[in-house]
Parts: sequence; C-alpha cells; structure tokens
Amino acid sequence: MIAPLIESEVAAIVREAIKEHGIQRDALIPILSEINHKLGYIPGEAFREMRKQLHDPARQAYIAESQLYGLASFYDMLSTKSRGRHVIKFCENAPCHVVGGKAIWDGLRETLGLENGETTPDDKWTLVTTSCLGLCSVGPVVLIDEDMYGNVTPEQISKILDHYE
Repeated sequence: MIAPLIESEVAAIVREAIKEHGIQRDALIPILSEINHKLGYIPGEAFREMRKQLHDPARQAYIAESQLYGLASFYDMLSTKSRGRHVIKFCENAPCHVVGGKAIWDGLRETLGLENGETTPDDKWTLVTTSCLGLCSVGPVVLIDEDMYGNVTPEQISKILDHYE
C-alpha cells in the first residue's frame, strides 16, 4: 500500500501530468494514467485537484469530479483503489477460458487467498480479472505488473509468483 499522501504531493503530481499532457479533453486519460502510474492508483484528492487545475473560466471549461471518476473507473488499467505492489490481471474471456483458464483462476485464488479485486493483507498482491488482453493465441494469459505469461498451467503458478519475492 502506498503511504498516505499529502495534498501538496498530489497537487504536484497532477500539475506535472497536466503540464506534460495538456489541458484538452483528449488529455484526460493520459493525465489519469500518469497519476495512476506515479501513485499506484488515483485517490479522490487527485480528482479534486484535476478539477481545480483544469478549470478555466476564460474558456468556460469545466470538468466535474464525477466525470473524471467515471473515466478512471471505466478502464481496467486505472484504479481508484490502492492496490498491492504487484497487480495480477487474469484474462477471463472465452478463448482463455476454453484452454484451461478456470483452473488457472482457481489456482491463483487458492494460492493467494484472494477473490477478484482483493489485495493481500501485506499489500503485496492484488488479483483482478480483466477483459481480453489481446493475447488469445497464448491463453490462458496472466499479466503481473508489466510481465505477460502465456500458456499458463496450474503447475506454473507458484513458480511464476516466486519470481516476485
């Protein structure tokens, strides 16, 4: 888990992301992605800060916090909740399922003692399902942080997880 943030840290991260990506509406997802990357998730303070920093009375531009939250909660790659140091994304779509995905999902849940969206008490792991990762030819697929594992078997789960010790 990321240490509690102070508002000035969040404000600085938001300001830096806006400076890098701009203030246009098409920059919202890159800004949110940048914040998510730097903090590990997008806290409520970041939505408030984005709204303040993007508000431009001269252009009559106003973005509500609810719009920003809606964007952040829609995309799997963004999180509005603190996650573990390592995020395991498991593809739950049909191509992975028919080549043994259920056994992999059950193995991950059993090994980690987690259900979908949960984080271990030591904040090491977060387990989430996701829609297609675009790697159907090597299913079942597990993505841990930025590392992709294809053709995963139940026997490989412990060895894969041990790599992150």
